[in-house]
Amino acid sequence: MGLSLEAQLRVDLAATFRIIAHLGMHEAVANHFSAAVSADGKQFLLNPKWKHFSRIRASDLLLLDADDPQGMDRPDVDATAWSIHGQIHKLLPEVRVVLHLHPVYTTAVACLANPHVPPIDQNTARYFNRLAVDDLYGGMADTEAEGARLAGLLKDKKRLLMGNHGVIVTAPTIGEAFDDIWTLERACQVLVTAWSTGQPLRLLTDDVAEKTARSWEKITDFSEQHFEEMKQLMLEADPSILD
Repeated sequence: MGLSLEAQLRVDLAATFRIIAHLGMHEAVANHFSAAVSADGKQFLLNPKWKHFSRIRASDLLLLDADDPQGMDRPDVDATAWSIHGQIHKLLPEVRVVLHLHPVYTTAVACLANPHVPPIDQNTARYFNRLAVDDLYGGMADTEAEGARLAGLLKDKKRLLMGNHGVIVTAPTIGEAFDDIWTLERACQVLVTAWSTGQPLRLLTDDVAEKTARSWEKITDFSEQHFEEMKQLMLEADPSILD
């Protein structure tokens, strides 16, 4: 008999934390990932407050309810995580997975006066006209009102480039979300490196960029397999993920 939905989500989400730590994309003991368990999205899994990504196990993940008014007051729940993830899952039930990170290159692009990812290669083209941008950073996002504002920016996009802050990626599955945030960081690494030469960028035409973005959207199986391969590497290195 296979794992229940919640049990499988726990394993996959725990593996995602390990992968991100392995890749050096984590931020100390901050940042959070969540995955919806219930059909309405309000019940979701979240990493506990200030536990290093490299140590998270399936059983460590908290099962929370966005309608529970005491959620923010729990000692094992970070207020910023509750505010951002709770509101996104509550207001956007179609979003099943939310990854919030401060990866170096994506965050660097988010800190520009004009945060954007122009299409210069296959990775950057994946995000052509597909990134929402928040330019109203006002400190720690530790209120439900701020979480609701961020959810509003995501209503017609899957990714939010958070000015002076980081990034949020949403997806219907953990595999798609992981591959997306990995590819976005890779895209920004290429972009920042190209900018650093001081030479003009050779931009793809809008037609080619749009064609490339649509091609990406047709190969979600690629994203899922990227995740499965990385998950297997983590499981072979440390099976405690399953605990």
